[in-house]
Amino acid sequence: MKTVLSIQSWVSFGHVGNAAAMLPLQRLGVDVWAIHTVQFSNHTGYGAWRGQVFDGAMVREVVQGIEERGVLARCDGVLSGYMGDRAIGDAILDAVARVRRANPTALYCCDPVIGDVDHGVYVAPSIAEFIREHAAPSADIVTPNLFELEYLTGMKVNSLDAALAAVDRLHAAGPRVILVTSLVHGDTPADEIELLVSDGDHAGLRQRRRRCDRRIVLRPIRAHARRRCRLEQGREFDLRIDERDGAGRWRRDSPDRSSR
Repeated sequence: MKTVLSIQSWVSFGHVGNAAAMLPLQRLGVDVWAIHTVQFSNHTGYGAWRGQVFDGAMVREVVQGIEERGVLARCDGVLSGYMGDRAIGDAILDAVARVRRANPTALYCCDPVIGDVDHGVYVAPSIAEFIREHAAPSADIVTPNLFELEYLTGMKVNSLDAALAAVDRLHAAGPRVILVTSLVHGDTPADEIELLVSDGDHAGLRQRRRRCDRRIVLRPIRAHARRRCRLEQGREFDLRIDERDGAGRWRRDSPDRSSR
């Protein structure tokens, strides 16, 4: 069983941070060691919330307690999200260093929670700068949205080529794998959003998700000459998203093979 140390926010109402990450990871068979950076009643996007932001010392203390159990060598990766303050960021990187000392093959995935296109930067400037200058360069994997990709690279993304150029710049800062979420640019159809994945050799996939019917299309963008892209050029795949039926039970629809 794979193990992930997840250091993120927690909300009682709604699902963001650890409240969103834990169940999917567990369903994939991953053992999640969760450390919360905040304990809020709800997501701050509601405009009002109650709870506390934990400090970096608390995060360090919990990590130390896990280390004292002698189990860090079993940790396969660290996942970080909303930080709350700069001290928590320092504590997260300290946790990453401890895990890597115990298990040199462990990966660090940084979700650089900074802002979005609708609201701009919604964390403290010190946190945004810390992520750009320290957390993202230290990560093996980063998952910025469009706004965060622009912030991290200082580049304007208004086309697919511009997105690929920004991804190249971000790779140069350190991350080996980049997943860009909520990607919308001049070439994106009006009813779709995109995801962009790159492993540094540009053996990536662009996923187009139709906003109206949840249809996801997977296409290769470009592949490095020394690598083979796993999907054939122009081939499309549909992925049906789990949804609740009228009785409140979960169902999974079989993939529609008609478009293959």
